[in-house]
Amino acid sequence: MEILGTTLYPILVMGGLAILFAIGLGVAAKAFYVHVDPRIKQVEELLPGANCGGCGYAGCADCAVAIVEGGAPVTACMACPEEIQQEIAKITGKIVEEREKEVAWIMCVGAKDKAERRFQYEGIEDCGAASVVARGHKGCLYGCLGLGTCVKKCPFDAMTMGEDGLPKVDIGKCTGCGTCVRVCPRSIPKVLPLSQKVAVLCSSHYPPPVVKKLCEAGCLGCGACKKACPEEAITLEDSLAVVDPDKCKVCGECMEKCPTGVIRQILPAEVEESEAVTVSV
Repeated sequence: MEILGTTLYPILVMGGLAILFAIGLGVAAKAFYVHVDPRIKQVEELLPGANCGGCGYAGCADCAVAIVEGGAPVTACMACPEEIQQEIAKITGKIVEEREKEVAWIMCVGAKDKAERRFQYEGIEDCGAASVVARGHKGCLYGCLGLGTCVKKCPFDAMTMGEDGLPKVDIGKCTGCGTCVRVCPRSIPKVLPLSQKVAVLCSSHYPPPVVKKLCEAGCLGCGACKKACPEEAITLEDSLAVVDPDKCKVCGECMEKCPTGVIRQILPAEVEESEAVTVSV
């Protein structure tokens, strides 16, 4: 009996403690319960789940919370088509605000047969890795390195590598999420509204003599386009021509005067947002 009592006592003690802890946890769960709005889960299920970060939040889950709680508009997810945005609006009781579609453009036409290379890079096929090796193998330190990091990282398969060594964008698939912008060490991709039909496809800020030496397709900053533009839609910013889409009438005068052909009509004068067009410049 003494042995039995010695064995039974700790079992009873541990069992009693377990019951007390269980009760305590149950009380704590009720006392500290945080209500989760069921609409958050509904909205999250409608989002694409790409976690691209284009909305400005860490992922789709955080974006859903922000939409439901009023910290972000119904149109926060740029990857959602209009019908999905309408569904989100019904769930949250909000109105879908009109937003012009934006897509990524590659602001460099320094193809492998036009841009000078300082050396042959044979390292990791990643633009970030290449950029830390003597600041990159391309002569122009503002130009696309052409290793396709943006293509690999695009969460919507909207980019491909062209035979000229430059990435191409399919605007039918591009959501304007900005992933390509964030992963490019030289900020070559730019997210622009579809209303912008003409752009200077160059990112160089070198003076004219340096551009002539490094790239056959670079902006010389000569100002010929600015002088030719009847709408005064072009300015020069640090040796680079910039087109104001609000003033540009797509008359073509700047394109005719550009000595390197770097000013281009990136979209037809009329284009439907739903139309799938692969940009090849």
